[in-house]
Amino acid sequence: MHESKGMSVLPIERITQAIVVLRERKVLLDADLAELYGVTTKHLNQQVRRNLARFPADFMFRLTDEEATVLRSQFVTSNDPQGGRGGRRYLPYAFTEHGAIMAATILNSTRAVEISVYVVRAFVKLREAIASNNELAKKFELLERKLESHDQAIAGVLRQIRQLMGLPKRGTNGF
Repeated sequence: MHESKGMSVLPIERITQAIVVLRERKVLLDADLAELYGVTTKHLNQQVRRNLARFPADFMFRLTDEEATVLRSQFVTSNDPQGGRGGRRYLPYAFTEHGAIMAATILNSTRAVEISVYVVRAFVKLREAIASNNELAKKFELLERKLESHDQAIAGVLRQIRQLMGLPKRGTNGF
């Protein structure tokens, strides 16, 4: 890990674990991004609202009630266990890779700039893993097709041998 002005840079693995898929996009939620950049979620979202022109729909979107409910059921909620209000009052924002980098530019902090490099690397690592998995899936499908054609060829040879030997067809008389 790299140290800079007393702040430890988070490993790429920690960032990739925070990335979730919503609306068929890989995104970081505002609370996770704020934590990575060393600011509060409130501060991040204030800066975003002040700079909305920098965040088109392909950079950032607000979660729907349904999406937020599903995510809350998958993760620990932020409600205060001692009965205080706690929790969020607004639906979270989701930032794509480009939105996460844009957020670093509006926060204008050294930590945000440093961490944004790791955020990019985490998204790249995920893309590479997905590409590798897709390539493996293609190879596996090709192998399955080859095996099927070989199986059909072997079955044809066995049928011909049965005919030559005068054996009953497969599936009759217990064969």
